[in-house]
Amino acid sequence: MNTIKTSFSIKDLENLSGIKAHTIRIWEKRYNLLEPERTNTNIRTYNLRSLQKLMNISFLNSNGYKISKIAALDEFQIASKVKEISYQGHTESHAFNAFKLAMLNFDQALFYNTYNRLLEEKSFREIFYELFIPIIQDIGLLWQTLTITPSHEHFLFTHIRQKVLIHIERLQSANPKPDTKTFVLFLPLNEVHDIGLLFINYELLSRGYHTIYLGENVPIEDLNLINALYDNVTYISYFTVKPNLGDVENYLTKLYSEVVENTTNSVRLIGPRFKDSKPKKTPKQMKIYDSIKKLVKDL
Repeated sequence: MNTIKTSFSIKDLENLSGIKAHTIRIWEKRYNLLEPERTNTNIRTYNLRSLQKLMNISFLNSNGYKISKIAALDEFQIASKVKEISYQGHTESHAFNAFKLAMLNFDQALFYNTYNRLLEEKSFREIFYELFIPIIQDIGLLWQTLTITPSHEHFLFTHIRQKVLIHIERLQSANPKPDTKTFVLFLPLNEVHDIGLLFINYELLSRGYHTIYLGENVPIEDLNLINALYDNVTYISYFTVKPNLGDVENYLTKLYSEVVENTTNSVRLIGPRFKDSKPKKTPKQMKIYDSIKKLVKDL
């Protein structure tokens, strides 16, 4: 089955471009910038070409071009002007749109070309914080609003994940032997969203720390195997969709009693799940963060 989305509502365009539907309608009427098709019930629909043009218009507009001036250009002139500006160093918003288009078209070449262009100007860490984290957050919203399908999300996350793994591998051979402290990174049962945790592992390795990456689907009981081998362990976990909302408090209680209590161990927690279910009180050896940057800075 063909899963490429080729038809978009005006609400989809708003979600993907960040331009309000009301503004899109005004641009259509006043400047004829887009030419939507109409359903039998007179509802606007747009194709991928229209979406790409709108994203390019948004990019030029955010870089100081007036809509009236953009409207005087044809589609190819608009694309050429976008490329010209992006080569002058205004790459972030252009790259952000390019990653979205790569996702919608399942276009691996566009993803890699965009990423490699960014690497000419930025470090991998800067790319992750400035582009990958915002786009991951944005993709979550697009999925929730049915603008994209799970296949689109998986495509983009898989390619971002590959980039994180490449940079981890470069550091792994220099991973130091444990001395006084060990970081253990794991995801709870049925949690499979590991990009954030992988990047934290990268950050720790880049700072010369010893890490043990257990990955997804780890039962709390298995962490006792680590306790038997190492002292003063810092456990790090990332909650995206698990544990279930009503189970977070009980999970943390069990984690503390079985892994942390009566030890010098500590736990560092992060993830969207805590926005919906933040524990009223956590033991002093447990701490919850609202960003990767804050968590890493505190270690």
